[in-house]
Amino acid sequence: MSTISKSRFLDRTTAPHILTLILLAGLPALNMTIFLPSLNHMAEEFGTNYGVIQLAVSGYLATTAILQLVVGPLSDRFGRRKIVLAALGIFLIATVGAMLAPSVGIFLAFRMLQASVATGIVLSRAIVRDIVPTAQAASMIGYVTMGMALVPMLAPMIGGTLDQFFGWRASLGFVLIAGAVVMLLCYRDLGETVSGKGVSFSAQIKGYPELLTSPRFWGYSMCAAFGSGAFFALLGGASFVAGAHFGLSPVLTGFALGSPALGYGFGNFLSGRFAVRFGINKMALAGTSVASIGMGTSLLLSLIGVDQPFVFFGLCTLLGLGNGLMMPSAAAGSISVRPELAGTASGLSGAMMIGGGAGLSAWAGSLLTVETGPMPLQLLMFLVSVLGAVSILLVMRREKTLARQED
Repeated sequence: MSTISKSRFLDRTTAPHILTLILLAGLPALNMTIFLPSLNHMAEEFGTNYGVIQLAVSGYLATTAILQLVVGPLSDRFGRRKIVLAALGIFLIATVGAMLAPSVGIFLAFRMLQASVATGIVLSRAIVRDIVPTAQAASMIGYVTMGMALVPMLAPMIGGTLDQFFGWRASLGFVLIAGAVVMLLCYRDLGETVSGKGVSFSAQIKGYPELLTSPRFWGYSMCAAFGSGAFFALLGGASFVAGAHFGLSPVLTGFALGSPALGYGFGNFLSGRFAVRFGINKMALAGTSVASIGMGTSLLLSLIGVDQPFVFFGLCTLLGLGNGLMMPSAAAGSISVRPELAGTASGLSGAMMIGGGAGLSAWAGSLLTVETGPMPLQLLMFLVSVLGAVSILLVMRREKTLARQED
């Protein structure tokens, strides 16, 4: 843990303020979702089909997953501050390139470079673990991601409005301004939280076997991957369900897609409030249980013929609530196995989560047809939520076994 002193806002000799971490984690979510309403217009302007321009989403997720494997070790070696500022600088340059791109190929190339902003998600969690103990880390991560949860609700509305009045490139202009503000804030407020000269690459490599062979690391990471996988599956299929199955208008679809984020924000608040009191394992189990119950109920109601949009999306709020309870604790657990490799662990766990989520999102979209209705999606979300619960139960079982052996 770093010996850096208690946070003082806009003092880079101290730990960063929680507002800085919230904005650092929120910027990637803004960049991911703000131009989703504009994909059709972008395809028309570039003279390409929707499948190609959709690479701005799926390709971006894949690049993000790979990047997280690199960012963590670099930050463990060279420090969080340098890597954050370098990544934000690359992001700003890439955003300008994407905004001015004359062709879809150039746009997609700069779009992949924009994935550097995912550094904010990885290192905001690692920074939290640098400065506070495990249980408190879950609480603080809960507050950080609670603020981040608001972005996916608001960003598509902002992007759609900017597109309608000024064109889709205006959304990237908004992102550019937001990125510049966050970079300036990090420059002024983000104190280094890695002690000394960091952990050398050779020392990291020596520590990998302990990290990668740790059942606790894999248990927490798989809990996060499966739990968030249900949400990514929803992202892959919800638009189709809302429009093709329920016949909702674009405006109502936007509100429906915001229902999980509502639950997620409340779940993060509860994590921030109670993680220290109940511990990360109980919070993660509570979250995966809530999500499993919600998705199981949704599937059961569909099987007996209850097929209404407010029921489907209303129960998706429980999926968001469950993820909000589970994610901060699962993240805190995965980066606490080897605290000196918190960045590496955060990156690896995040890559598993994003990579698996991208696959589940694509799979969910391929399963749905007008004839099947939402049932394949409901079944998939239920199964992966249950697997998330199984993962944390295995962690708890192992800890009990080790405790008995020590006695």
